[in-house]
This record gives sequence, C-alpha cells and structure tokens, in this order.
Amino acid sequence: MQEPENGEGEGAATAEVQVNEQPNALIACKVPEEVFNARHLKDQFEALFRQFDASASFQFFKSFRRVRINFTDALAAAEARVKLHKSDFNGKEMRLYFAQSVHIGSPRLEPPKPEKQFLISPPASPPVGWEQSQDATPVINYDLLCAVSKLGPGEQYELHTGTTTTPSVIVHVCEDDSSGGEEETEGGKRARPKIIQTRRPDYAPSVKQ
Repeated sequence: MQEPENGEGEGAATAEVQVNEQPNALIACKVPEEVFNARHLKDQFEALFRQFDASASFQFFKSFRRVRINFTDALAAAEARVKLHKSDFNGKEMRLYFAQSVHIGSPRLEPPKPEKQFLISPPASPPVGWEQSQDATPVINYDLLCAVSKLGPGEQYELHTGTTTTPSVIVHVCEDDSSGGEEETEGGKRARPKIIQTRRPDYAPSVKQ
C-alpha cells in the first residue's frame, strides 16, 4: 500500500467534501423586468448559465425580480457565480448568491407535542395527565346562621374582642323600619318611594372684562 505523496490524497478528499457541501443553485437578484417579458432576453439570460451546465433549469419569479438557477452539481454553480457575479446584463449589474436551504430536524411541519397543546386557545386536547376536577361540596356554617338569626334591631354585637394591637369588631344592627319611607295606597299595597332630585343651583352669569 502506497501512501500519497505531499498529502495530495488528503487534500483532494477535503476538497471533494467541501464541494459536495456547497449548494448547487444560484439566486439572481434585481433581474431587469425586460427579462420576464421579452423572450429573446430570457433566452440570452439562460444562455449565460448554460455555458457552465447545459442541463441547468430556471425558475422565474417576476414579482420579486429574481431567478433561481439550478445546476446538476455544485462545481458548476460555483464557477458560474465566480464569473457572472456583478457582471453587466442588458445595461444593469447582475448579482448572484448561493441558494441556501436549511432544515432543522424534519423538513415537514409536525403538529405540536401533546404536552404543549394546552397553550392553544381553545386547546385541541387537554395536557397529559389532566383529569376533570369535581366540584367541592359547599360548606354551611350553621353556627354563623344561628348567630345571624338571633340578631335584633338596634343592638350591638361584638364579634371580635380588641387587644392592644388589634381593634375590636362590632356589628351594629339597623333598626327595623317597616314603613321604609313608602306610602300605602288603596288595597294595602305599598307604593314605590318617590325619588327627590337635587335642585340645580341658580345660574349667576359672570361678566368678563
């Protein structure tokens, strides 16, 4: 087994790896609008790149004034970019850039993970481990109801005795006013109380000098 002299074999392998990693497509930016409308200009534009690769294909994007040129290998794309970048075509400078395609993970759009779907409003499905909670039984404090029922009108009830640092809590029960300011009408029914509106103050015009 003979080893390559001067590291030529290693350098060729490195160059091959670098070429294979390069994209095999170019993007032409700021293409003149005449290229998209005139057939002869489009043929001239394609001929510039077919001299590097006769099997090159083209995708014209008129709205963006861009053209994507697809080559069969990355070496032809690199050679075309070196020789035609910033060259003159139909009186305007043509700029070429490598078409980059980056895929992180799967190139397809996957649905969100089940544990993340609860962030969607409304959620598509409950998160993992979620269970329906049962309504708690209402707590009835019978002692409080009994104490409230014993409250009499006009009396005071101390709920909490005050200390040197906290005030006392005392409930003052209002006196029972059976009439409530309502007048009884015929038939024993109480009429609705009359609302007395506040009188507007007298208007005193002021004289401005």
